[in-house]
Amino acid sequence: MFNVTKKSIQWGKETLSLETGKVARQADGSVIATLGETQVMANVTFARNAKPGQDFFPLTVHYQEKYYAAGKVPGGFFKREARPSEKETLTSRLIDRPIRPLFVDGFRNEVLVMATVLSCDLENDPDIVAMIAVSAALTISGVPFMGPIGAARVGFSNGQYVLNPAMDDMTQLRMKPEQRLDLVIAGTKDAVMMVESEAYELTEEEMLGAVVFGHEQMQPVIDLIMDFAEESANEPFDFSPPDYSDLYAKVKKAGEKQMRAAFAIRDKQERTNAIEAAVDAIKSAMSEEDQADANLYPAIKKLEAAVLRGDVVKNGTRIDGRDTKTVRPITCETGILPRTHGSALFTRGETQGLVITTLGTGEDEQIIDALNGNYRSNFMLHYNFPPYSVGEVGRVGSPGRREIGHGKLAWRALQAVLPAPTEFPYTIRVVSEITESNGSSSMASVCGGSLSMMDAGVPLKAPVAGVAMGLILEDDGKWAVLTDILGDEDHLGDMDFKVAGTSAGITSLQMDIKIAGITPEIMKQALAQAKDGRLHILGEMAKSLTSAQAFSAYAPKIETMSIPTDKIREVIGSGGKVIREIVELSGAKVDINDDGMIKIASNDAAAIKRAYDMIWSIVAEPEEGKVYTGKVVKLVDFGAFVNFFGKRDGLVHVSQIANKRLTHPNELLKEGQEVKVKLLGFDDRGKVRLGMKMVDQETGAEIVEKKEESAEG
Repeated sequence: MFNVTKKSIQWGKETLSLETGKVARQADGSVIATLGETQVMANVTFARNAKPGQDFFPLTVHYQEKYYAAGKVPGGFFKREARPSEKETLTSRLIDRPIRPLFVDGFRNEVLVMATVLSCDLENDPDIVAMIAVSAALTISGVPFMGPIGAARVGFSNGQYVLNPAMDDMTQLRMKPEQRLDLVIAGTKDAVMMVESEAYELTEEEMLGAVVFGHEQMQPVIDLIMDFAEESANEPFDFSPPDYSDLYAKVKKAGEKQMRAAFAIRDKQERTNAIEAAVDAIKSAMSEEDQADANLYPAIKKLEAAVLRGDVVKNGTRIDGRDTKTVRPITCETGILPRTHGSALFTRGETQGLVITTLGTGEDEQIIDALNGNYRSNFMLHYNFPPYSVGEVGRVGSPGRREIGHGKLAWRALQAVLPAPTEFPYTIRVVSEITESNGSSSMASVCGGSLSMMDAGVPLKAPVAGVAMGLILEDDGKWAVLTDILGDEDHLGDMDFKVAGTSAGITSLQMDIKIAGITPEIMKQALAQAKDGRLHILGEMAKSLTSAQAFSAYAPKIETMSIPTDKIREVIGSGGKVIREIVELSGAKVDINDDGMIKIASNDAAAIKRAYDMIWSIVAEPEEGKVYTGKVVKLVDFGAFVNFFGKRDGLVHVSQIANKRLTHPNELLKEGQEVKVKLLGFDDRGKVRLGMKMVDQETGAEIVEKKEESAEG
């Protein structure tokens, strides 16, 4: 019934296996990849014909995490997986980016890729397994795919690169100082296609070494997929790349002169309008048959690319007049919004980000429900890219994949310099509103985010800046790396290489390649050029801010205290009764962590002190020999019970009330009376023994002389 093919290798510490032929047999390619006990099923289907007039490649990638994979039931009311989580969205992008450039040029049939996590052992992250499964499924499907690709995760701990670190080692990386890198890499046999990382100020040499290490470690995976495909691959789909050389010649003849004139305009909006006019002129010069040709759009794009790229490679001059290494003019402003906790406006050329920081309490932390368990995050960065930022009209809705991806890249760049939660017990939310865009708005979010947080009083370890690099690689082997790329250089170039970091090292790197990979030589040049650009931008940012500013009057004030874990129950009380009473009476917010760390927040310092004192009275232990002010709560024949420390009561024996003989305590005391008592100690049963006669009831001072006389007597 089944024609099963299965291949396995030892990869790192685990066994990696690929299997097909048993499940999802109606898909064009279906592979279950297993690493340890983590399993991901990848299914590929593609249309046999392109839609009439289709002038782009419609590839869709979905990565899905099923809670049953980790033996969990989804949260929420419906108890069912709903909209994609941030991890699912980011992993879908991780898969899409390295495979998209490897489809044969001109292939415009619809392709659907679905990767489903079936099992997760909480050790091996399913994102790497999914990338491998998708690569294998594409390779055997018959679709015109110039793969396979391999993938790997690289850590950097104690000066050593680590292949595929455990999931727990990569979760909340900044809580683990020994682990300095989380890098995901994908590539073909000969070249790197995609890199995504967060790091802790790695040098350019260390980062390049991680990329080289990851590319070397994925080679056995590529060999496994090729061996696997030899036995299980479908017949290749009969597809020949379209030849539109004649159409391109017509396009070039009709519009090259006007297109060159358009690209010579320095202002972006004017240049965009001129390019659109050139495109319209080209279309109008074409015959009806040529206008209906789906290859007309690619032919026009080819002309645009030829015009933009030619001058860069020949003479090093870019469309805005810069050379290959110059960063556009930068302006930084901080504290521009009166009521926010922190704000910054970062402008680089025609790219601008308005970035706002809000400080919150522990109640504002984000609870992340992941396959490997729930955890809390006290740092969020949200990126918004409205249509007006590029002078367009368009739909405005919930964040798309691009916005989530760009926001996460900026988050990765900044998280490495955040203070420890024990030093700065605030929840931090950064929002980047992109108000203008012409190249690398995510890196503008990094720069603006750094300035905004410092303006809010966040004590960053160091300011962070980011820069986007581009690449022009011609067929004759000549190439040029571009610093601070424009939008057109991104769209028509061969690489988008974003590097962020401090003056000491790299905190984040993201690379996407539109060609069949790049060499270590090109990457080394890009990293070196990016460092120069980053240091220049940091210098411009320093003209505005270099360190944390004073707290905004509108930001909450937070004080922390640590209590023994066995006292947490007493502070919370039955059903939360005690802590609700503390919050109500003090007017402050109180958050308690499982480790005994308590955060008390309020804009009113007096409210914080009231809550602090109330908690302290519950958890603190009275000190023997110390004098306390208490209140008589009960009189009995043999003494008085006094409430002297929070809710703690103790007995003042009738012989310890005064330096004279008393028949009954009511001769000197009455219930509700305030008295000064000294803690004498604890009896064999742990009961508290108090004394009054050795304490001056007016001043609270000990009566030393009387005590000594009594001892002699």
